[in-house]
Parts: sequence; structure tokens; C-alpha cells
Amino acid sequence: MALHPGKDNRTGRRGWALNPFYGEADPLGAAMTSEPPRWRLPSGPMPSDAAYQFVHDELMLDGNARQNLATFVTTWMEPQAGVLMSECRDKNMIDKDEYPRTAELERRCVAMLADLWRAPDPASAVGCSTTGSSEACMLAGLAFKRRWALANAGRYPSADARPNLVMGANVQVCWEKFCNFWEVEARQVPLEGDRFHLDPEAAARLCDENTIGVVAVLGSTFDGSYEPVAELCAALDALQERTGLDVPVHVDGASGAMVAPFLDEDLAWDFRLPRVASVNASGHKYGLVYPGVGWALWRDQRALPEELVFRVNYLGGDMPTFALNFSRPGAQVAAQYYTFLRLGREGYRAVQQNARDVACTLSSRIADFGDFRLLTRGDQLPVFAFTTAGGVDAYDVFDVSRRLRERGWLVPAYTMPPHREDLAVLRIVCRNGFSLDLAELFLSDLEALLPELRRQPGPLGRPETVATAFHH
Repeated sequence: MALHPGKDNRTGRRGWALNPFYGEADPLGAAMTSEPPRWRLPSGPMPSDAAYQFVHDELMLDGNARQNLATFVTTWMEPQAGVLMSECRDKNMIDKDEYPRTAELERRCVAMLADLWRAPDPASAVGCSTTGSSEACMLAGLAFKRRWALANAGRYPSADARPNLVMGANVQVCWEKFCNFWEVEARQVPLEGDRFHLDPEAAARLCDENTIGVVAVLGSTFDGSYEPVAELCAALDALQERTGLDVPVHVDGASGAMVAPFLDEDLAWDFRLPRVASVNASGHKYGLVYPGVGWALWRDQRALPEELVFRVNYLGGDMPTFALNFSRPGAQVAAQYYTFLRLGREGYRAVQQNARDVACTLSSRIADFGDFRLLTRGDQLPVFAFTTAGGVDAYDVFDVSRRLRERGWLVPAYTMPPHREDLAVLRIVCRNGFSLDLAELFLSDLEALLPELRRQPGPLGRPETVATAFHH
């Protein structure tokens, strides 16, 4: 069953006519005046120009990526990076014997990140590239589970020794997937009041002898706030003193691990904290690389069980691998190395500071309208969440999101996690490429919508009950 069902033309109706010019250069003489089938392979080939134009025209109906204020994913890179990626797109990242220099660039990136994240000995840190933070989180979770299983070999897998993982209810869905796929109990700390992320003491209370680890999020998806990693580690230190339980921490730094080292240098969240066993980041988010590339790093060899490392030789040479995926292009790794060289620490600091400045300016201006209440201001991640102010009853955040779509802006509206499902918010992600000029255009569009929204008799309802449109 398809995950994305859509209308089809399998009923035999006549396809839409295409511009006959598409087929003029057809060496086979086909007229190309009718639409090719959508749900089965065409009976024969078509000219490359015609195939390109057909796909290109359909993709024109996508939104403008630069106006997508929902995604954390990089939507702009320099032309030189695009050229470099095109030169590497045919290289299989896993084939380290055939492409040793690409493998070397991966090793250098891991070493640079280990140094950036304050590993005690960057040379002894281990890590790898992944397709994104979701895969990196899976690897970190598997390392937790295997270390716990090895330490509990006499008890596991008995029924009374089911492993559990402690996290806030605000974690990204990949952690729920991990627990589901690998049969780990997810113990979530619920949100309370105006606290929208993990409470360290509450997390420590959920830990027991079957806890494989605790996940801390550096930059919550829901509101952009940092979780208090140092306070969490202190609570787990106290737990160990009382009970002897030694619970490791993984920092899901999908976004924040590429922001905090440059803008919040004094913030202790990384390998400076001895309890932090592993860290992940998305190179394709604030690492400033096109999707998809992520990074998973462990403090040292002891944090990554040898049983999770596989060695293969059927591509030539001895290739240790501990990623979930096997074949994938080396282009994103080359682009990450290019970006590290291109920007350096000072360049990253300038880019991330600009994004934070835009976020803080934009959130302040939105608050000035008087119709909205800020939950966060963008002064940690360049991300902020806001909701309608008290007394605003003519419309809700879903109406705002729907109307902004009409002008090309994608700003997600959603309810917060368990215990605060009563709160619905809008969230804006400020990325490299979203300038103050674009922010001014966004503010102008939002301000122009407010008089109409204020005249509504009441909220129109959630998106599942009201049709939405996207006009260009």
C-alpha cells in the first residue's frame, strides 16, 4: 500500500496534451503530444530533453525552498559547493578502497567535529557520517543498548530486564522510532507548564538498572530551546552516588551542535562533561550542507562496542563500517569538508550569529503586533515559537499558517507534546539564506493578513477539516 496515495489515470481517460515542441528533437520520430503514463513504465523511451522538461514542469508546482520557514534543512549553498557535489555524486561513500580520498575527507570531518565538541582526545574519538541525524541517533541508541546488554549478560534478555531509554516528550520522532524498532521502552518526561523540554531531576527519577541511557536535545524541534545538559549530568552523577547506577547521556545536537560551539562557547553540553558518551549532528541543518548528511561521534572506542562494527572485503580492502546504510554518495561528505574549509570557526560564527540576529529581530517584531505571545525568542537556536495572545479569539495559529501559505510562506502550526497538547503554536526556523530583507517581506505579508483575520467570526478549524491552498 502506498504511503502517499494520489489521483491516477489508470481508468483509461485521455492524458493531458503536452506541448508538441517537447518532441521535436525525438530521434525515434515520436510526436510526444500526450502525457506518458504515471503509474506504469512507458512502452518505449522518450528524448532526454522531453523527459527533463516533463519532470521539471511538474516540480514547478513545489513551494519555494527559501520561503520554507518550517524546515531546518539547508536550502542554499555556494555555486562552488554545487559543482563539487556534482563531481562526487557517482562515488559510493562505502567503497573506501576505491575512493580513499573521499574516505579521508570523512575521517578529517570526524576529527574536526571531535575537536569542536571538546573530546578529551580528539584523535581517539570515533565516528562516521550518516544520511542524517535520524540514522545517527539510531546508531547512538544501538550503542547504548549493546553496552547495557553486555553489562547485563546474566539478566538480559529475561522478561524482567527490558531495556528503557529516558527522554523528554519533546524529542524528535526518530527516538520514538528507535524504541519501537529495537524494542526499547521509551520513558518520556512530560512537559509541565511553561517548561517545554526535559527536566533533569524528573529524568533521573525515571532511571533504573534497565536504563540504557538518557537523551538530551540541544535545540528542541518544538521551540528551539536548549535542554540543560550539564544539569542533567549533575542529576545523574547524584543518582550514581546514591544508587551506583551509571547512566550515560547522548546529546542529540541535530541543530544545536553546529550552533552552540560558535555562539555559546562557555555552555557545557559536549564531551567536556564526562557523562556524555556520544553526540550527533545534522550536517545538512546548521552544518550548512545540502541534504542529506549527518554525523555520529563517540567519546572513545569504549563507548562504541566492537560488536557493532562490521568488516567487509568484497569491495576490495578491509572496510570497517558501523552505519546502518551501506551504499550512499560521497558528495555530501565532500561538501561538508568544503564548508569546514571555506568558513572555519570565524566564518561559522558569523553565519550562525547572523541567523540568530534575524531570528531575534523577527520574533521581537512579531511580538510588537500585539496579536501574538512568544514562547521563545530565537536566542538559542535561531528558531522561535509563538502562539496567539490572550484575548485573540477571531482566529488561531492554524488560520495564520493557512493564510501565510497563500503568499508562499510555509510556517507550521502544531500542538505541543503530551501534557501541553492544549497549546498550539507556530514555529519559524531562520537559516543561512533567510536574510533581514526576506524577514521584512515576511513581516509585511503577515501584517497585511492580520486585519482580515481579526474580522473572522472565529477560528476556521484544524487543517484536517478545512481545505488549504498554496498560490504562487
